[in-house]
Amino acid sequence: MSDNRQSLSDLGAIAAGEAPAGVPASADEYLNAPPAPTMPLREKIIDSLGRSYATGRRKDAVARVWIKPGSGKITINGRDQEVYFARPTLRLVINQPFGVAEREGQYDVICTVKGGGLSGQAGAVKHGISQALTRYEPVLRAPVKAAGFLTRDSRTVERKKYGKAKARRSFQFSKR
Repeated sequence: MSDNRQSLSDLGAIAAGEAPAGVPASADEYLNAPPAPTMPLREKIIDSLGRSYATGRRKDAVARVWIKPGSGKITINGRDQEVYFARPTLRLVINQPFGVAEREGQYDVICTVKGGGLSGQAGAVKHGISQALTRYEPVLRAPVKAAGFLTRDSRTVERKKYGKAKARRSFQFSKR
């Protein structure tokens, strides 16, 4: 109730031509006022070895990702990215977060990935790199999130139902 009285008294003061307390009276006062406090930035999350860790998931694949400043080398399950992901499209997928954040060749990535196929694993590594990058540099959260890389892609294979050949495919109909 006191908030309403306060705002009504402020309204009366404004009608009388006076500026209420805490409100700048002129444009000059408004322009020279200190900026309003913004949301605090997230803190860096770094381990004792100077790495940032995150988990990425896609379909049935789970990737554990560590990033640290370096020359841009990406190691997956102990193998180089060109060896593990032979298809160039998969390498393109895992490098997308660095392109959006404009950090190509600035971080070394070490990750272990299990489950799923190569496409799902590449998506899991991309998700993990995006999460780890935003934990190492919280400023990059906005562009990476705007690109949609922080959201886990929840699409998975639909389960098979009984009485069906696959998830939705029926057996061939026989009239006789």
